[in-house]
Amino acid sequence: MTFSERAYPIFEQSIVDYHLHDNVDEPIQNPYEGGTIEYFLYLKNWIDTVQWHLEDLIRDPQIDPLEALALKRRIDKSNQDRTDLVEMVDSYFLTTYKDVAVKEDATINTESPAWAVDRLSILALKIYHMREQVERKDASAEHIATCQRKLDVLLEQQKDLSTAIDQLIADIEAGRKYMKVYKQMKMYNDPSTNPILYGKK
Repeated sequence: MTFSERAYPIFEQSIVDYHLHDNVDEPIQNPYEGGTIEYFLYLKNWIDTVQWHLEDLIRDPQIDPLEALALKRRIDKSNQDRTDLVEMVDSYFLTTYKDVAVKEDATINTESPAWAVDRLSILALKIYHMREQVERKDASAEHIATCQRKLDVLLEQQKDLSTAIDQLIADIEAGRKYMKVYKQMKMYNDPSTNPILYGKK
Protein backbone atom coordinates (compact mmCIF):
# COMPACT_ATOMS: atom_id res chain seq x y z
CA MET A 1 0.00 0.00 0.00
CA THR A 2 1.38 3.41 -0.96
CA PHE A 3 1.37 6.35 1.44
CA SER A 4 -1.43 8.14 -0.43
CA GLU A 5 -3.53 4.95 -0.36
CA ARG A 6 -2.96 4.88 3.39
CA ALA A 7 -3.63 8.58 3.99
CA TYR A 8 -6.62 9.36 1.78
CA PRO A 9 -9.13 7.01 3.46
CA ILE A 10 -8.11 8.52 6.82
CA PHE A 11 -8.90 11.99 5.45
CA GLU A 12 -12.26 10.74 4.16
CA GLN A 13 -13.02 9.15 7.54
CA SER A 14 -12.24 12.38 9.37
CA ILE A 15 -14.51 14.37 7.06
CA VAL A 16 -17.40 11.92 7.45
CA ASP A 17 -16.92 11.84 11.23
CA TYR A 18 -17.03 15.65 11.38
CA HIS A 19 -20.25 15.79 9.39
CA LEU A 20 -22.01 13.44 11.79
CA HIS A 21 -22.50 16.58 13.91
CA ASP A 22 -21.38 19.33 11.47
CA ASN A 23 -20.39 21.55 14.38
CA VAL A 24 -17.09 23.45 14.60
CA ASP A 25 -17.16 23.01 18.39
CA GLU A 26 -17.61 19.24 18.34
CA PRO A 27 -14.66 17.59 20.16
CA ILE A 28 -12.45 15.38 18.03
CA GLN A 29 -12.71 11.63 18.64
CA ASN A 30 -9.50 10.42 17.00
CA PRO A 31 -9.84 6.65 16.53
CA TYR A 32 -6.10 6.05 16.03
CA GLU A 33 -3.43 5.37 18.61
CA GLY A 34 -1.66 8.53 19.77
CA GLY A 35 1.76 9.11 18.27
CA THR A 36 1.14 7.05 15.12
CA ILE A 37 1.21 8.57 11.64
CA GLU A 38 -2.46 7.60 11.26
CA TYR A 39 -3.27 9.61 14.39
CA PHE A 40 -1.54 12.69 13.01
CA LEU A 41 -3.13 12.35 9.57
CA TYR A 42 -6.61 12.15 11.13
CA LEU A 43 -5.84 15.13 13.37
CA LYS A 44 -4.46 17.10 10.43
CA ASN A 45 -7.60 16.62 8.38
CA TRP A 46 -9.90 17.28 11.35
CA ILE A 47 -8.22 20.66 11.80
CA ASP A 48 -8.58 21.33 8.07
CA THR A 49 -12.26 20.34 8.16
CA VAL A 50 -13.10 22.55 11.13
CA GLN A 51 -11.25 25.44 9.50
CA TRP A 52 -13.15 24.89 6.24
CA HIS A 53 -16.38 25.50 8.12
CA LEU A 54 -14.98 28.42 10.11
CA GLU A 55 -14.14 30.03 6.75
CA ASP A 56 -17.79 29.52 5.72
CA LEU A 57 -19.08 31.08 8.94
CA ILE A 58 -16.91 34.19 8.76
CA ARG A 59 -18.26 34.98 5.29
CA ASP A 60 -21.82 35.43 6.55
CA PRO A 61 -22.68 39.01 5.43
CA GLN A 62 -24.85 39.43 8.53
CA ILE A 63 -22.17 38.32 11.00
CA ASP A 64 -21.68 40.37 14.15
CA PRO A 65 -18.29 42.16 13.95
CA LEU A 66 -17.21 40.90 17.37
CA GLU A 67 -18.10 37.35 16.40
CA ALA A 68 -16.17 37.80 13.14
CA LEU A 69 -13.10 38.95 15.07
CA ALA A 70 -13.31 35.94 17.37
CA LEU A 71 -13.58 33.66 14.33
CA LYS A 72 -10.60 35.38 12.69
CA ARG A 73 -8.50 34.73 15.80
CA ARG A 74 -9.65 31.11 15.79
CA ILE A 75 -8.73 30.72 12.11
CA ASP A 76 -5.29 32.22 12.81
CA LYS A 77 -4.70 29.64 15.55
CA SER A 78 -5.98 26.88 13.28
CA ASN A 79 -3.50 27.90 10.58
CA GLN A 80 -0.67 27.63 13.09
CA ASP A 81 -1.94 24.23 14.25
CA ARG A 82 -2.06 23.06 10.62
CA THR A 83 1.52 24.18 10.05
CA ASP A 84 2.65 22.41 13.22
CA LEU A 85 0.98 19.18 12.04
CA VAL A 86 2.63 19.39 8.62
CA GLU A 87 6.02 19.75 10.28
CA MET A 88 5.18 16.77 12.50
CA VAL A 89 4.37 14.63 9.45
CA ASP A 90 7.64 15.73 7.82
CA SER A 91 9.44 14.63 10.98
CA TYR A 92 7.90 11.21 10.44
CA PHE A 93 9.35 11.06 6.91
CA LEU A 94 12.73 12.32 8.08
CA THR A 95 12.86 9.63 10.75
CA THR A 96 11.62 6.90 8.42
CA TYR A 97 14.24 7.62 5.75
CA LYS A 98 17.13 8.89 7.89
CA ASP A 99 19.34 5.89 7.03
CA VAL A 100 18.81 6.03 3.26
CA ALA A 101 22.04 6.38 1.29
CA VAL A 102 21.49 9.49 -0.82
CA LYS A 103 22.85 9.23 -4.37
CA GLU A 104 25.46 11.73 -5.53
CA ASP A 105 23.14 13.08 -8.22
CA ALA A 106 20.08 13.22 -5.92
CA THR A 107 17.90 16.29 -6.26
CA ILE A 108 15.66 18.19 -3.90
CA ASN A 109 11.94 18.67 -4.42
CA THR A 110 10.15 22.03 -4.46
CA GLU A 111 8.12 20.98 -1.42
CA SER A 112 8.46 18.40 1.31
CA PRO A 113 6.24 15.27 1.29
CA ALA A 114 4.11 16.58 4.15
CA TRP A 115 3.22 19.81 2.34
CA ALA A 116 2.05 17.71 -0.61
CA VAL A 117 0.04 15.57 1.83
CA ASP A 118 -1.43 18.81 3.22
CA ARG A 119 -2.73 19.61 -0.26
CA LEU A 120 -4.21 16.12 -0.52
CA SER A 121 -6.07 16.67 2.76
CA ILE A 122 -7.57 19.93 1.45
CA LEU A 123 -8.40 18.24 -1.83
CA ALA A 124 -10.38 15.57 0.04
CA LEU A 125 -12.46 18.38 1.54
CA LYS A 126 -13.05 20.00 -1.86
CA ILE A 127 -14.18 16.67 -3.30
CA TYR A 128 -16.54 15.98 -0.38
CA HIS A 129 -18.21 19.39 -0.59
CA MET A 130 -18.34 19.51 -4.39
CA ARG A 131 -20.03 16.10 -4.35
CA GLU A 132 -22.56 17.57 -1.89
CA GLN A 133 -23.35 20.24 -4.47
CA VAL A 134 -23.80 17.64 -7.21
CA GLU A 135 -26.24 15.73 -5.00
CA ARG A 136 -28.35 18.75 -4.00
CA LYS A 137 -32.08 18.35 -4.61
CA ASP A 138 -32.84 22.07 -4.40
CA ALA A 139 -30.33 23.22 -7.05
CA SER A 140 -30.87 23.86 -10.73
CA ALA A 141 -29.77 21.39 -13.40
CA GLU A 142 -27.26 23.99 -14.59
CA HIS A 143 -25.72 24.29 -11.11
CA ILE A 144 -25.46 20.53 -10.75
CA ALA A 145 -23.88 20.15 -14.20
CA THR A 146 -21.33 22.88 -13.43
CA CYS A 147 -20.44 21.25 -10.12
CA GLN A 148 -20.17 17.82 -11.74
CA ARG A 149 -17.60 19.19 -14.19
CA LYS A 150 -15.66 20.67 -11.27
CA LEU A 151 -15.91 17.40 -9.35
CA ASP A 152 -14.51 15.50 -12.33
CA VAL A 153 -11.49 17.83 -12.38
CA LEU A 154 -10.99 17.47 -8.62
CA LEU A 155 -11.07 13.68 -8.87
CA GLU A 156 -8.49 13.77 -11.64
CA GLN A 157 -6.38 16.12 -9.52
CA GLN A 158 -6.64 13.71 -6.58
CA LYS A 159 -5.33 10.88 -8.75
CA ASP A 160 -2.44 12.98 -10.08
CA LEU A 161 -1.48 14.41 -6.69
CA SER A 162 -1.56 10.97 -5.08
CA THR A 163 0.71 9.63 -7.83
CA ALA A 164 3.11 12.56 -7.39
CA ILE A 165 3.26 12.07 -3.60
CA ASP A 166 3.96 8.37 -3.94
CA GLN A 167 6.61 8.98 -6.59
CA LEU A 168 8.31 11.55 -4.38
CA ILE A 169 8.34 9.19 -1.40
CA ALA A 170 9.65 6.36 -3.59
CA ASP A 171 12.44 8.65 -4.84
CA ILE A 172 13.37 9.61 -1.26
CA GLU A 173 13.33 5.96 -0.22
CA ALA A 174 15.64 5.07 -3.14
CA GLY A 175 17.98 8.00 -2.51
CA ARG A 176 17.12 9.74 -5.81
CA LYS A 177 15.74 12.74 -3.91
CA TYR A 178 16.56 14.10 -0.48
CA MET A 179 14.56 16.02 2.07
CA LYS A 180 15.32 19.38 3.60
CA VAL A 181 12.68 20.77 5.90
CA TYR A 182 12.45 24.48 6.62
CA LYS A 183 10.34 25.67 9.52
CA GLN A 184 7.71 28.14 8.38
CA MET A 185 8.91 30.90 10.72
CA LYS A 186 5.65 32.80 10.50
CA MET A 187 6.38 36.28 11.78
CA TYR A 188 2.89 37.59 12.40
CA ASN A 189 2.25 35.06 15.19
CA ASP A 190 5.48 35.92 17.01
CA PRO A 191 5.30 38.83 19.50
CA SER A 192 9.01 39.48 18.92
CA THR A 193 8.74 39.89 15.12
CA ASN A 194 5.26 41.37 14.52
CA PRO A 195 5.68 45.15 14.93
CA ILE A 196 2.02 45.57 15.90
CA LEU A 197 2.65 43.23 18.84
CA TYR A 198 6.11 44.26 20.01
CA GLY A 199 5.38 47.95 19.38
CA LYS A 200 2.69 47.90 22.03
CA LYS A 201 4.96 46.67 24.82
